[in-house]
Amino acid sequence: MAAATASSPPAFAITLSALLRRRTNQTNRLRATHTRCFSSDASAEAAEQQSRRGGQGGTRLEEAVPAGEGRLRIDAWISSRLGSGGVSRARVQASIRAGLVAVNGRPISKVSHMVKGGDLVSCTVSELQPLRAEAEDIPLDIVYEDDHVLVVNKPPHMVVHPAPGNANGTLVNAILHHCRISTFTCLARNSTGDECPDSSDDDIDVFDVDQFTADEVSSEVREALVRPGIVHRLDKGTSGLLVVAKDEHSHAQLAEQFKLHTIRRVYISLTCGVPDPSSGRIEASIGRDPNNRLRMIAIPGSGHRYARHAASRYKVKEIFAGGGSALVEWRLETGRTHQIRAHAKLLGIPLLGDETYGGTKSMALSLMRPRIPSRYHSDLSTLISKVDRPCLHAALLGFIHPHSGKILEFTCPPPDDFAEVLNELRRVTPSSDDSNGNGVAQ
Repeated sequence: MAAATASSPPAFAITLSALLRRRTNQTNRLRATHTRCFSSDASAEAAEQQSRRGGQGGTRLEEAVPAGEGRLRIDAWISSRLGSGGVSRARVQASIRAGLVAVNGRPISKVSHMVKGGDLVSCTVSELQPLRAEAEDIPLDIVYEDDHVLVVNKPPHMVVHPAPGNANGTLVNAILHHCRISTFTCLARNSTGDECPDSSDDDIDVFDVDQFTADEVSSEVREALVRPGIVHRLDKGTSGLLVVAKDEHSHAQLAEQFKLHTIRRVYISLTCGVPDPSSGRIEASIGRDPNNRLRMIAIPGSGHRYARHAASRYKVKEIFAGGGSALVEWRLETGRTHQIRAHAKLLGIPLLGDETYGGTKSMALSLMRPRIPSRYHSDLSTLISKVDRPCLHAALLGFIHPHSGKILEFTCPPPDDFAEVLNELRRVTPSSDDSNGNGVAQ
């Protein structure tokens, strides 16, 4: 089960039905707390430069691991000692790789080095380095902003961070134009795709501070992926809410909330078929598909060597076309790469438009056309042919503010492409299909 927050989060402030209405003009309301991040004031600029360098740079730790402690990863142990001061685990890992950490007087370079009770650990926190990604004037749908965090509504088809093949036009490029924030760089994994055994959730970005020049990067590392302040990710095709940290303390605190699964996240999707039962909990580890490195695979149970524990809760909200499709709500207990998409496939209900996981247009039409009046066949086929992404939307995001400690919760309706398909499915669904008069599952 997911860990609970210190105080229970508020109820879903906007009902699902309200979320699914067409969006009205929200600009004034959503930007009520908007703050500009640039200032012509000299002192403000100086403070900004200090923030970009990283206020924790140069912090020293020299401490013995308590006697009786079992074997622990060095990065995890140092993070436990410095995390409360706003130093992220990724910053610690960068310090290790830069040769700024020693155990019993001997420098180490592996973030997975094991320490035990009695070992003397010394660490100097590395400085943050300038960001190499370029700012681009790309509009942002800002849901909330203050001096420490930014919540945005990511449109479909936007990549979150630069990566090979997507160097520009990303959410990160847009954020850099909007507001200067602390800069982080994560190096691409090597070709084996190996991960640290206890690294954080796959949809949480673990950052390495950029300490390397192009000549210093190992040949095993393909390219640097620049991800300033991004605490978690959404797939390119997924729309919805995403939180960005504007300083390192906020990043460390939010990453910890993701690690403890206290972040509140609700997604909605359109599926091919209807799950049976109509609500439940699926626990199936997720790992890389050995036959397709771009796809994940869900494996029932846990304890698999090359897969990581994953659990999701789902509930059918509406049924369409006599069971040919459904509006399904998802609540995540963990956050793995493609978790909802892989779990939906395992349940036999791939997301509509998710060609990678079996939610093809032909499958959708084969399930729906026989169940709806023939007069709707042409319109349905035309609409489904236009679906060019998995119909998945991050509708709710809640977290504890990293500085004030207040519980914040945000909701946003799905974008026009999702809403158009949803409205058409409602239109072609005969009233006799409705379980309670409007197709909403109870």
